Amino acid sequence: MRLRVLAREISRKGVETQRKKTTMNTTFIHKTAVVDDGAQIGNGTKIWHFCHVMGTAQIGKNCVLGQNVFVGNKAVLGNNVKLQNNVSVYEGVACEDDVFLGPSMVFTNVVNPRSAVNRKEEFKKTLVKKGATIGANATIVCGIILGEYCFIGAGAVITKDVKPYALMVGVPARQKGWVSRSGAILGDDLVCPETGEKYILADGFLKLI
Repeated sequence: MRLRVLAREISRKGVETQRKKTTMNTTFIHKTAVVDDGAQIGNGTKIWHFCHVMGTAQIGKNCVLGQNVFVGNKAVLGNNVKLQNNVSVYEGVACEDDVFLGPSMVFTNVVNPRSAVNRKEEFKKTLVKKGATIGANATIVCGIILGEYCFIGAGAVITKDVKPYALMVGVPARQKGWVSRSGAILGDDLVCPETGEKYILADGFLKLI
């Protein structure tokens, strides 16, 4: 349900269909990239060397797909999503606006894969909420939600839902603190050292005042 809502929201914001041989305003597709017919790509998005975007993928405005990125069928990317090199976004994954996916981070979409067992009907949904950061080489086990503006440290393995603004590190990942919307680690006063924004803890969840 969340993925369908996000897909409708992207369409509402004016995502325009970009076919392989079409040039749209400031959208850029490198000549080595493959964009299958039917893929929706928003204006201002840049798709770099050796990427592959499948035909039912939805990509919002002003996104950047670094070298060797794959976006699968039915995958959804909001506006201003940044994908660093060697990231694969598989069917079942949706990223809201302003998400950062670090180099070689990994999504999954099957809990118990076997080469000899077809589990295409068992893909799990993974939702990455607005403003979240996933660091280099982190792994996101499927079927979970990463909260708004959470920060997943490099190499972490995420196996369960993550709270908004939570800082997660380790294998398996555990929460080590809180971060602000700008990504700064918060001290005991819960004031962002970069912006001065103030936060409050309520029932175990961090909220912007």
